[in-house]
Amino acid sequence: MARQTTESSPDEILLDLENRLAGVLKPIRPSSDIVQRLRERIHFPAREEITSRLLDWKRMFLVFGGVMSGLLVVITVARAFFYLVGRKHM
Repeated sequence: MARQTTESSPDEILLDLENRLAGVLKPIRPSSDIVQRLRERIHFPAREEITSRLLDWKRMFLVFGGVMSGLLVVITVARAFFYLVGRKHM
């Protein structure tokens, strides 16, 4: 790439870069085999599967809430412990 002697605006530099890339990068078509495999893998689930996933989300939400509550209790006990220990050293 040759160095330019005149100052160009960032918009001109970006436009020049886009034009060079447009000339170099040509679009390609994927093979029909790849397209067919992707269509087989991507599907809309049945109603029963959707409802079972929603029920699992409720259970996971309860588990997450329980873990967060447990952590809150542990943090509270730790803060109380450090507060009591810190007061004795004063």
